This record gives sequence, C-alpha cells and structure tokens, in this order.
Amino acid sequence: MRVVVTGATGYLGGRLCEALAGAGHAVRAFARRSSDASGLPGSVELAYGNVTDEESLAAAFDGCDAVFHVAATVEPWLPDPSVFTNVNVQGLQNVLKAAKRTPTVKKIIYTSSFFAIGPTDGYIADETQRHQEKTFCTEYEKSKVVADRIALQAAADGVPITIVYPGVIYGPGKLTSGNLVSRLLIERFNGRLPGYIGDGYDRESFCHVDDVVNGHIAAMEKGRLGERYLLTGENLSFKHIFDMAANITTTKAPQFHVPLWLIEIYGWISVFISRITGNLPLISYPAVYVLRHQWAYSCDKAKRELGYKPRNFTEGLSEMLLWLKDEKLIKF
Repeated sequence: MRVVVTGATGYLGGRLCEALAGAGHAVRAFARRSSDASGLPGSVELAYGNVTDEESLAAAFDGCDAVFHVAATVEPWLPDPSVFTNVNVQGLQNVLKAAKRTPTVKKIIYTSSFFAIGPTDGYIADETQRHQEKTFCTEYEKSKVVADRIALQAAADGVPITIVYPGVIYGPGKLTSGNLVSRLLIERFNGRLPGYIGDGYDRESFCHVDDVVNGHIAAMEKGRLGERYLLTGENLSFKHIFDMAANITTTKAPQFHVPLWLIEIYGWISVFISRITGNLPLISYPAVYVLRHQWAYSCDKAKRELGYKPRNFTEGLSEMLLWLKDEKLIKF
C-alpha cells in the first residue's frame, strides 16, 4: 500500500516509517522543514508541511491509500498552551478535511493517547471508558480528549477512521518527551534523581515502541472502522521500574522516596527557570499532577482483534538499558 505518516520524524513516527518500509509499503513521511529526517530509511519519500496547514496535508495525502496521523505536541507543559490546541486539535481537523478531499484514502489510523481515556484510580479500564472531562492534569491531556471527541464524531459520520491509544511508550529511539522512561532512567543512573518518585501509588501502562508500531500496522490491516484500540502493556508504578532497573543492572535501588509535594515545588521552579531560559523542563508541576493518579488499562481487545502482542516489561526494559549503555548515556 501507499501510506503517509504525519509526525514521521518523531519517536514513534520514525519507528513506524521504518517498519512500514520494511514490510514493503510505499511510505511518504510528512514532516516540518525544521525537523531532522536523517534517521528515516532511504526508501521513504519526504513531504514537507505542517498539520496546521490543510493544503500541505492534502498535497502529501495525494495518491495514498492510508493515513497514519501520529503527529502531536507531547509535553506536560509549554509556555504557550495554545500550541496544544493548534497541533493536537486543529491538526486532526485538518487531517480529516484533507483526507476527505483525497479520493484514494481508504483509511485513517489516528494515534490518540491513554490520556484521552482518562484516569483509572483503583481499577483497570478498557476502551468503553470515556473521559469524564471534569478536570485535566495537563493541557496535553485536555487537547487529546477534545481531539478524541472529534475523531469519534468523524467515525459516527462515516469517516473511515480507526483510533489507537498507546500507553507510556518506552524503548530505544529519539530522546523526545514521548520517550519519558529513557529520560528518567538517564537522570536516575547519572545521580540526578536519587530517590523514588512519590510513594509508588502511581500506575502507568507501559508499552514498547516496536509493539506499538506493530499495533498501528495491525490497525491498518485488521482494525475495524470507528473502533478504539488500547495499545498498552503492563500496569506498573515508577517505583517498580526503578526496582527492576536496579535488579537488571545489579546496581543499588533508591534508598528513599522523594514526596510529590517536593517534586511539585521543583516543578514550579523548573517552569519559572524555563520561562527565562527557553529550555523546557524535564519535570514540571503538571507532570506531578499526572503522578497523583493511576492510568491502568487492559489491551485485551487489541490482542483479540489485532493480534497485538506486548512484550514482557522485564525483557523490554533489559533491552532499553543495554541500548542506553551502548549509547554511553548511562553506566552500570
């Protein structure tokens, strides 16, 4: 098939382009001119533009059978929150308009987020859960909830769209904000994060980047139109991850917990400094709000209908730690 991928130079988008090209598909990578496309396979065709520009999307979609809309602004905090609406909400609306104008497009695979499903304090949720929309931890979460509503309405209106919801993605690859686990482990192994984050109440659903990529391709091939699929994995706390990392590398586990109220203060200070320097903080106060909740999900539907196979987290974490070591980002 001829496919186009938005967000093609990002952490997930880049791996998806590579896998699609490897499977024999003709891949067109949609990216901004400012993006670094050097990591993409040579067989991938580049189309420059921006999801905020419908015309550039329509030009990139021309002649394509399927659209993977992966592009998103993934940050817990930005100095200008309107970016989340422009990219994550209006970007999706532009993709839907451009696809409607392109007669060859038979399917859209939209990458949403577990945040669009909502928190799950004390239980495990599936695709039937709708976000209550009463409160939001981050502007990113809010934008993905609004976009999810638009995608579901488009499906109800007959648009050929399938929606996938990855959990917290981990694994080798670009150290973007979407690769949070790698970034936290780098801080941990370099002594800049000496303790556990909080008391271990948090739960996140961790999924390996390559499993999520395979889930996207399966959604193109087998996913039912108008359906939602959680591409998640094991539900763990960051305390579990730090303990597992210590066990795998035979290094010492943290000896104490850093309370979330203290991390929140650090997050406020980091945001203040960020406004002066222009460098985005690793930890901001909205990220701490996320850690005060649980985000635990079941991916049974994706396993059943798509053949989704999330790998064992210990196996995936071992691979990632070796990659970080090979890249000389950590030592053990």
